[in-house]
Amino acid sequence: MEDARIEAQKDAQGWASWLAGNVYRHFKGGLYVVQGVAVHSETAELLVIYTSKDDPRKMWARPLEMFLSPVDKKKYPRARQKRRFEKVKGKQNE
Repeated sequence: MEDARIEAQKDAQGWASWLAGNVYRHFKGGLYVVQGVAVHSETAELLVIYTSKDDPRKMWARPLEMFLSPVDKKKYPRARQKRRFEKVKGKQNE
């Protein structure tokens, strides 16, 4: 498991360089800023760490796979976005 976690840390750094600092809109509404990508200590699963743009004290973690996943159109037929989170132009401070 140690090797998996070490490899996951490398993957997390790569994803974080791509995601961190960007603002994303959740398909149900709300804007969020990705703070980084963490590694689950037991499973080595990658987790996106993000905060509410309006209130950075509100922090969440979601599996990377779920963060990047498409919206389930059967469950949410009126959703306008294709993906659960879609990047909004600009960075956090713009």
